[in-house]
Amino acid sequence: MADVILVLNSGSSSIKFCAYCAQSEALPLVLRGSIDGLYTAPAFRAVDAQGRDIGSRRWEAGEVLDHGSAVAFVADFLRGHGEGHHLAAVGHRVVHGGTRYTGPLRVSPEVIAELASLCPLAPLHQPHNLKPIQMLAERRPDLPQVVCFDTAFHCTQPELAQAFALPKAITERGVRRYGFHGLSYEYIASVLPQMDSRAANGRTVVAHLGNGSSLCALAARRSVASTMGFTAVDGLPMGTRCGSLDPGVILYLMDELKFDARAIEDLIYRKSGLLGVSGVSSDMRALLVSDEPRSRLAIDLFTYRIGRELGSLAAALQGLDALVFTAGVGEHAAQIREQVCRYAAWLGVELDAAANGRGELRISSAASRVSVWVVPTNEELMIARHTRAVIGAAAP
Repeated sequence: MADVILVLNSGSSSIKFCAYCAQSEALPLVLRGSIDGLYTAPAFRAVDAQGRDIGSRRWEAGEVLDHGSAVAFVADFLRGHGEGHHLAAVGHRVVHGGTRYTGPLRVSPEVIAELASLCPLAPLHQPHNLKPIQMLAERRPDLPQVVCFDTAFHCTQPELAQAFALPKAITERGVRRYGFHGLSYEYIASVLPQMDSRAANGRTVVAHLGNGSSLCALAARRSVASTMGFTAVDGLPMGTRCGSLDPGVILYLMDELKFDARAIEDLIYRKSGLLGVSGVSSDMRALLVSDEPRSRLAIDLFTYRIGRELGSLAAALQGLDALVFTAGVGEHAAQIREQVCRYAAWLGVELDAAANGRGELRISSAASRVSVWVVPTNEELMIARHTRAVIGAAAP
């Protein structure tokens, strides 16, 4: 029976999971899967490391599965899969660590209470991230749990990069730029030395482009600036999130259209971005094949804003040596990469169209002053690495 580290990424109505073999230095993937439709119509699916189906289930109508019972089901599945696996530890993705938590740490009652107090800073994510942690702490207090934060990687940013021009009484309450997608950026930073020493040691912008999108400026693999700020709705337009918005628009919505806080939240988080502009879909794949003119507008606005923000981050870095595309859109949408690189030509980016079309690792031409790369991210493996390191350090 092999020891495994289970990695959980919990959302409002789903839990994604991966299991890694803890007894190998490389932490090979054992299996991965998800339970979707929590509280409504739950559906479970798991595949092995080669992507082959190894388990699925749908619950009958009226059978409600909450976060706690979903995690229990996954743990039972692990024990019953193959020769069985011993659950050695669980690593969790938590969106917000606030100003106090700047690295992964082992879960304790005090940590859970502190993270719960941060829910106002990430109300759409933090409560759901915490549910499996709280459940396991109650039912399996002996099971080591480690929390890994999307904000932690950005704690190296200079104070000026984190500051808003607001009164001290407000900023002291934690209102500042935090940055998100940190686990993705940390993984990319960890593999840059294997790709290109100039990208690893120099000035690199990583474009994490997916349903949630952001850019991060790395100086020698450390975060110095990012497009997301106080919340994960800031910065670039995303699948359903608006990105940066003049605060005066919020005042207009309140005064003229009588929006309350919840209606504004619904608009900027769930009804804007690619979906709001196109009126067709939040999925870039659907927009790229759509004949609707507003689908093209949504794509063009997305890449235009990336181009503008790329210039801003290049200014923060005082130059640019490398550009890295990652996440679902960044890894798979050659047309989006091409449009972004066109906007970045003034920075010295020269695309190799054939390499880009094939999705090769390096997609810039040999003459390009800025190297351009396509690198798959792996936030779950990053969490597994942190979990093993924390549990190992805590072992007697």
